[in-house]
This record gives sequence, C-alpha cells and structure tokens, in this order.
Amino acid sequence: AMNRVQLLGRVGQDPIMRQVEGKNPVTIFSLATNEMWRTGDSDVTQGGEIWYPTSLFLCNLGDISQKTTWHRISVFRPGLRDVTYQYVKRGARLYVEGKIDYGEYTDKNNVRRQATTIIA
Repeated sequence: AMNRVQLLGRVGQDPIMRQVEGKNPVTIFSLATNEMWRTGDSDVTQGGEIWYPTSLFLCNLGDISQKTTWHRISVFRPGLRDVTYQYVKRGARLYVEGKIDYGEYTDKNNVRRQATTIIA
C-alpha cells in the first residue's frame, strides 16, 4: 500500500511551532493549491498556471475558472521541522511531499470534527 501526496502551492501563513506536554514539537502551516481551467476545457492545470499553445492564444479562450484548496501541513521530523519554522514564510512558493492523515477531534463546543492533514 502507498500513502503519498505531492503539493506545489503558496504558504498561507508563517509556520507556527506547537508542543503538547510530553510530545515532540510540530511545525504547522497552511498551503494553498490552485486549479485553473477554461470553461468547456477538460484539462485542469495544477499549480496556478495555465499553458496555452500558441495556436490557441489568438482564439476565444472563454471564461477562466479557478478553485483554491487549502491544506494543513504538519512537520514532525526534527531537522525539517526546525528549518521549516525558521525559513518558510507566508507567500512563499513551496513543494511539499508527505502522507495524508485523516483524524477526528472534539472542538471546544463538544462537537466531533474531522481533519485532514498532510504529514511532511
């Protein structure tokens, strides 16, 4: 079995480092990825950039639509965690590779919630 994800996007906030008593620290930040497409176009381009062949550039390109997806990234490995916390800044373009983790938690209103996190 394999659980692997690759993301290329922009950092949404400066990373923060958290440590729960008795556990290893973790660096957390958000990453935005974009999908853009033209109306009626079946090819979706990742990473927020569209490539237009020269022959299509002069044609009616139609409306461009975009969808932004936010990902929560958690970095646990000591060396990578510290470098991420120190050097990654909001707005930076970043490639992240890791695994998807699905979890549940209870919020402050005692409501059970689900969370998806990328463990880098």
